[in-house]
Amino acid sequence: MSQSDTIAAIASPAGTGAVALLRVSGRDALAVAQRVWRGGALVPRYAVYGGIINEAGRAVDSVLATFFKGPASFTGEDTVEITCHGGVLVTQQVLEQLLRCGARAARPGEFTQRAWLNGKLDLTQAEAVMDVISAQTGMALRAAQRQLEGAIGRQVMALRDALLEVLAHVEAYIDFPEEDISPDTGAELLGRIAEVQDGTARMLATADQGRILREGARTVLAGAPNAGKSSLLNALLGCERAIVSDIAGTTRDTIEEVINLKGIPLRLVDTAGLRESQDAIEREGVARSRRMVETADLVLEIVDASQPAGDRVVLPEEGGTMHLLVLNKADLGLHFSWAAAEGVRFSCLTGVGMETLTNAIAMLLGGAQGFTGMEAVVNARHKTCLLLASRALENASTQLSAGAAPEFVALDLREAMDAFGEISGRMDTEDLLGVIFSRFCIGK
Repeated sequence: MSQSDTIAAIASPAGTGAVALLRVSGRDALAVAQRVWRGGALVPRYAVYGGIINEAGRAVDSVLATFFKGPASFTGEDTVEITCHGGVLVTQQVLEQLLRCGARAARPGEFTQRAWLNGKLDLTQAEAVMDVISAQTGMALRAAQRQLEGAIGRQVMALRDALLEVLAHVEAYIDFPEEDISPDTGAELLGRIAEVQDGTARMLATADQGRILREGARTVLAGAPNAGKSSLLNALLGCERAIVSDIAGTTRDTIEEVINLKGIPLRLVDTAGLRESQDAIEREGVARSRRMVETADLVLEIVDASQPAGDRVVLPEEGGTMHLLVLNKADLGLHFSWAAAEGVRFSCLTGVGMETLTNAIAMLLGGAQGFTGMEAVVNARHKTCLLLASRALENASTQLSAGAAPEFVALDLREAMDAFGEISGRMDTEDLLGVIFSRFCIGK
C-alpha cells in the first residue's frame, strides 16, 4: 500500500438508507470514476447526474457524481464523491466497480490521514474529525468543532514558537562558549519559560473536562438498599429503565445509561444496594458496586433522608475526588439527624430538587472555572504530550537557575519542543500515525 495509490470506500454508515456516499481519492481518481461512468462530463465542483455501469456495460445504479480537483479537496488530492441509492447491495456493487477499475479499498482513517499528509489539516484537526462524528452532546460537538477549526493546534504552536525563541538564545551561548549567560539574560529566559509553563498548565487544566466531553462522566449512583438509586436513575433518564420495588435488594447488577445533562454527557450507573448479605448473587452485586464506586468520576450517594442517619455506606473519599450527597425522599420530611448534612434535598416521587441536583452535578464536573468545554484538550494523547513538555520545561528552569551549562538547558528545551510538535504532528512518527488513524471508520 502506497500514498500514491488511488483509494475508494463507502463513506456513509452501514445499512439501508435513502442515499449512500462513496469516495475515491488519488491521482487517478477521475480516471477510475470515468471507467465506470455513463453521463455528462465531470466538471470540478459540479454535481453531475449519470449512471454507474459494470464490466458488461449494464447499469448498476443512477447516481450523482462530484469531482474535486486537488488540492481544493478534503484530502488535497483529486477526489470524486458518488451519491447512489442507499441499499446495502447496490452500494457494495458500486464500490466493487470502482475497485475493479483501479482503486484499492481504503484503510480506516486513510482519507483523513492523506488530508494531514497533504497539509490540509494538522494532527489535532485530524483527530477532531472523529470527535465531531462521535459527539454525544451539543457542548461536546462545539468543542470538537473548535478543535477541527484548529484552536488547539494554534495554542500548541504558539507555545512551541515562544519556546523556539528561548532555545535560539540558549544555543547562541552554546556557539560562543566564552560567553556566560548573564544574570539579567538568565532572568529574562526564565520568565519566558515560565510563560510557556503557564500556557501548558492552562491547557492541562482542561484535560479532564475534555475527557468527560468525549467519553462521558462515569457517574455512579450508590447507597444502601431502598434509598432510591433506581428511582433517581429513572428520574434523570425520564423513563422507567430500572425496576423499582419496596423489596430491598431488587437491583442485583449494574445498569448503565447515557444522558445529556446541560450539555455534559453522563454515563449513569445504577448499582446494587451496599449492605452485608448471605445471598451469593447479591454479594457479587455489592462487590461490583464497590468496584464501580472506586472507578467513578462522580459518586452520587443516595440516602433516605426521611429516616434517622446511620453509618454511611459510601464515604466521600471513595471513588475519586467528586462526591455528592443526595438527601432523597424529601417529600416525606427531613429527619432532624440530617439537618446539618451538606447535600441536595431531593424527591424522586415529586421531582422537587431536580434543578438543584442537576446544577450541582454540572458545577462539580466543571470545577471552579465552570464547564466551558470550548478549548478542551479532548484527547489523552495530547495530555501525555503536555505532561512531557511540562516536566521538560521544569527541568530546563531548574538547570538555568542553577547555572548549568547551556547544553543541558537546550536539551530540555528541545525535549519540550518535541512534545509540543508531537501534538500537532510536526514529528515524523509512523507508529504514532498508525495508532491514531486506525481508530477511524473506513471512508473517513
